[in-house]
Amino acid sequence: MKGRVPEANSARDTPGPLWMMVRLAAWGFRKENMKAANLGNYFEDFTVGDVVEHSLSKTVFESDNNLFSLLTMNYHPVHTNADYASVQQHGKILVVGTYVFSLVVGITVADISGKAVANLDYEKIEHLAPVFIGDTIYARTEILECRESRSKPDRGILYVETTGYNQENISVLRFRRHVLVKRRKTD
Repeated sequence: MKGRVPEANSARDTPGPLWMMVRLAAWGFRKENMKAANLGNYFEDFTVGDVVEHSLSKTVFESDNNLFSLLTMNYHPVHTNADYASVQQHGKILVVGTYVFSLVVGITVADISGKAVANLDYEKIEHLAPVFIGDTIYARTEILECRESRSKPDRGILYVETTGYNQENISVLRFRRHVLVKRRKTD
């Protein structure tokens, strides 16, 4: 069974911190390899034109949408009221767009901004298609530009475009951002 992670079978099996550690161990991830310093890529690891297919993905659960709606005080009934949503454009609960944006950014961290000093900006955020409860979200990022920082020689600036897409390969979100990323130490 090594390398395969069993599916959750009930509410009792809902993913949480302990569940995640057990599953990561089953996948062969070890604590010594999970140190924060190992996360991400250095500026020199990126090349203009490369497309990164991110290995992380997530199925959107009703609890994700509800919690995000509550935390951000977005009480619009199209996100939280099945009866109301049933007579609207899509006929069912629509996942909050800012949750989808946050999720896609999170999916990219291990590959793009794990060694970032800062995300400098986000621009041209486009919601391309609706996301519903039960959709699985994936992402890919294209490296558009790499330039050295003029003021700090120990870092560089990436300009990237990320597209989030669902299990049917339908693009649901696209955005661009500039990321300030550490360079390798060259002692």
